[in-house]
This record gives sequence, C-alpha cells and structure tokens, in this order.
Amino acid sequence: MQGASRDSLALLREQVPTDGDLTTLSQELFAVVSLLSGYGSLRRAMSDPASAPTTKVHLVEQLFGDKVGPQTLELLRAAARSRWSQPIDLLDALEELGVDAALAVAQNADQLDEVDDELFRFGRILEADLDLRTVLTDRQLPAETKSRLLHTLLDGKVTAVTFELLQRAVNEPRGRTIEHALRELSVLAARRREQLIAHVTSAVALSDDEVRDLSAALMRTFGYDIQIQAVVDPSLIGGVTVRVGDEIIDGSVARQLDEARRRLTGRSGTRPNRAA
Repeated sequence: MQGASRDSLALLREQVPTDGDLTTLSQELFAVVSLLSGYGSLRRAMSDPASAPTTKVHLVEQLFGDKVGPQTLELLRAAARSRWSQPIDLLDALEELGVDAALAVAQNADQLDEVDDELFRFGRILEADLDLRTVLTDRQLPAETKSRLLHTLLDGKVTAVTFELLQRAVNEPRGRTIEHALRELSVLAARRREQLIAHVTSAVALSDDEVRDLSAALMRTFGYDIQIQAVVDPSLIGGVTVRVGDEIIDGSVARQLDEARRRLTGRSGTRPNRAA
C-alpha cells in the first residue's frame, strides 16, 4: 500500500475505538470485506477519486446503514471519504481495521501475547504437517468443511480471537498464502504492543544470551522493541537469517557458500584450448 492509501489507512487506524463491542465491529468489518471482494463495481464506486465524498458516503449509508452497528458505519463513512490509490487498497484497509479491532479485544482481555504465540505456533504446525496445509488451502474444499476441521483441531486450545483470525485466514485468503496471512497477523499484533516481529532462523538453537544480544542489535537498527520468534533449520549450516517485515538479513553459511558458488560459475571467458 503506497501514497494516498497508506496515509488514509493511518488516519482510519486512529479512529478504531478502544472500547465498546469490538468483537461485533471486527466481525462486521470482515463481513463488509467479504461482500466487497465479490463486487468489483461496489469497490470501485466506494473508492473512486473522481466521485464526491458525499456521494460515496451516501452509497455506504444505502448499502450498510441498517445492516451494521454505529461504530462500523462511522468507519465505513470515513473510509468512503478517504482517498485510495486503487480499489483493492480500500479492502486491505478495512480488513486490517477488522484485525485491529479483534486484537484490541485480546489486548483488553490481557491475551494479546497469547494470541500472537498461538498464531506463531499454528504456522509452525502447518510447516510440519504438509497434509494439513494442503487440506486447509484447497480451494475446492467448502469453507464449512475447513471450519469444522479447525474446530476439531483448536477448540479449547486457543483463544476465541485466535480462532476467528485463523478461520478468516483459511477461508478468506484473498489471494495470499496462508503463511503470508499469518505473518501479517503477527506484524499487526506486534504493532499493538509497539514492537516488531523478527523471524530468526538459525542452524542451531540460540542461547538466551544470543537472543538478547540479537534483539538489542535489531532494536538499534529498526528503532523499535523487537520480539524474536526463533526456529531451527540445520540446512543453514551456520549463522542466522532474520526477517523483519519485508526486510531480510541473511547471514547464513549456506547463503555465503551460494554466493561464492555463483561468483565462481559466473566468471566470464573460457579456458583456451591447449595445442596438442
């Protein structure tokens, strides 16, 4: 999301309430996103920069005035008055606001850390169980079937907020991979704590001192508190790779060997033929 859309989202984010029925707010925003995902003409009408803001607000009120609560309707009005670089940005913004409202529910219940940890652990489960990932990402499988499977796997094991977010990530991917969706959720959860998530992969498990040192170094680099989520991958041979958002710091031995191999095989010229 760039330019006008990013600025509009920042302003809308400040208008998300911190109290009231935030669960309903989140669910209603998700429902609006699901509806608009299937109707490109409505998306374009609500985000058209050539239309007067009053016209777009009137459209919102016609569509949703008697179908959503006052908090949701006010956010939709504000979204219609905002400027968007492209219609899809409006959907992304409304979905992010829905996630933020859900995370606010968890934060108010002192469960935000728990939700973040549950999202991370579910991602690790999918990495380890390719059959489960295949089922949950099967586009031909009905959403109801996937939801029943999630209930079987997760009922009584995760918070209600975690389940709601995972169910949406599975049933409403909107063109994203499940891994991408889970990363976005982790980033949003971390931002509510004014932290960044650093996904750290190492050849061997890091000690507590190494985690603290790495966290401090990353905090100096990015200017935020850093939460480390560490996994072990022996194929790295040595060193670590760090991903913070879209930025990747690759200090693995495997990467260094790969670069050395490319330099060797990429040398120009050929050996001259020796005379017999």
